[in-house]
Amino acid sequence: MASKTQSALKSKPHDTALDEVIKLAVMAVGGQGGGVLTNWIEDCARRNGYAVQATSVAGVAQRTGATIYYIEMAPAGDRPPVFSLLPAAGDVDILVAAEMMEAGRAIMRGFVTPDRTTLIASSHRALAVSEKTAPGDGIADSDEVIAAAEIAARRFILFDMDTMAIKAGSVISSTLFGALAGSGALPFERESFEAAIKASGRGVEASLRAFAAGFEAAAGGIVETPSAGPVDKPAKTAPQGPQPLVEEWRVLEARATIIPEPARDMALTGLRSVVDFQDLAYGAEYLDRLERVLAADDPAKDHELTREAAKYIAKAMAYDDVIRVADLKTRGSRFARVRNEIGPADGARMKLTEFMHPRAEEIVGMMPARLGRRMSQNPAAMKLIDRVFNRGRRVRTDRLLPFAQLYVLGGLRKFRRGTLRHAVEKQHLDDWLDLALKYRHVDYALGVETLRNRRLIKGYSDTHARGLSKFDRVMDGVALLAGRDDAAHWCRLLREAALADEKGDKLEGALKTVRSFAVQGESTHAD
Repeated sequence: MASKTQSALKSKPHDTALDEVIKLAVMAVGGQGGGVLTNWIEDCARRNGYAVQATSVAGVAQRTGATIYYIEMAPAGDRPPVFSLLPAAGDVDILVAAEMMEAGRAIMRGFVTPDRTTLIASSHRALAVSEKTAPGDGIADSDEVIAAAEIAARRFILFDMDTMAIKAGSVISSTLFGALAGSGALPFERESFEAAIKASGRGVEASLRAFAAGFEAAAGGIVETPSAGPVDKPAKTAPQGPQPLVEEWRVLEARATIIPEPARDMALTGLRSVVDFQDLAYGAEYLDRLERVLAADDPAKDHELTREAAKYIAKAMAYDDVIRVADLKTRGSRFARVRNEIGPADGARMKLTEFMHPRAEEIVGMMPARLGRRMSQNPAAMKLIDRVFNRGRRVRTDRLLPFAQLYVLGGLRKFRRGTLRHAVEKQHLDDWLDLALKYRHVDYALGVETLRNRRLIKGYSDTHARGLSKFDRVMDGVALLAGRDDAAHWCRLLREAALADEKGDKLEGALKTVRSFAVQGESTHAD
């Protein structure tokens, strides 16, 4: 029996035809033209007398429609070759990644190997849902992917193909196709690739420009890391408007420019933010608060307290309410930005739909403070308001009436100071700032970290409510830490735990540790 089994499993002679099969995988995110790129590759291969098979495997929603396109090709012969339907780990000759983290995903799955794989990737980022929804900084580290790729791939070509395509008036699939051609990984002439684009008959000229840019960059075999150089700051425009208002702005600007240098730029940025949010008088309030912090600061500490206050006081004063959201959604600059990102054809009409979902709290927050408080303390009234308003709405702001409704709502900002929401935000801001300055006189570092805790409060509606809840829990923990030598360190850990996950599980674990400190302190004091 054993001898028969050994005979059955005896190795067969190597099939030299397998050496002629080229295995290529394309990993792309929805909207990047992965299907178009695959069709071009198929067309190019057939023009050169190759038999081709292409398949696609849908990815996960976290990557917003990420798909793996798999292509196998071999010189056509007397018998049609039998191709595989899926890529296998360690068995891919060329891997094209249309986004930085798609390259990382390919490496993790074993598709990129140092003995055979040419990795062609775009260095730009299309953030995954998990990166966007993280309370803190959830963006994955591109440098780690680059380091892994330089080890894992036999050859590595990397540059920002998305920006290159946009400059050419095309989409990234054209630049990827050019990079594939320029890499020389496929045994075809440049003219064959260009012929495949011309045969598609759509957006040919723009696609050829993007193709040429990608070809030239890849032909040099460059590895261009994500931009680490200095970022050009947008030019500051001179203030425009009635002369009295311009003069009033210049007075505020002069006040901000005498803030010590370490905090000056942040103070000017904060001032512009709060004036844009409300008005010039609101900007004066911002500077009043900031100057109060400056008076309590320590120049020997490089004015770190003032710098953080300049940032987070502005964020606290320019909160997101219904009026702010409506104002931003009806600004001409927003329509221009959306049009630039979408890039519709000349003469095409752009349809823009806004998704609105106000809660009862948002509606009551727009009421006069006294009335709003009475309504918020009446469960029956809140339930009725919630039933009427708390539903998803789609508002077409490319139409006159829906746009006018939001425009009028955004114009209510001149009444904002009298609303319940403003009264609540103002009281919360003052309490937080008073507490930070109180801690500063005991522990400078703890005062700074207390200011930074304002980072937890952001967004609109449910997002704001969750952030506020986390902020309150962190501040409760800080109150237990005050007086300890490591209070600032633990304050920072609590904030990072709060930012780590949406549910707050890590924050609760950190708070349990802090509470144990308090219990131990009470026990020691009793002894």
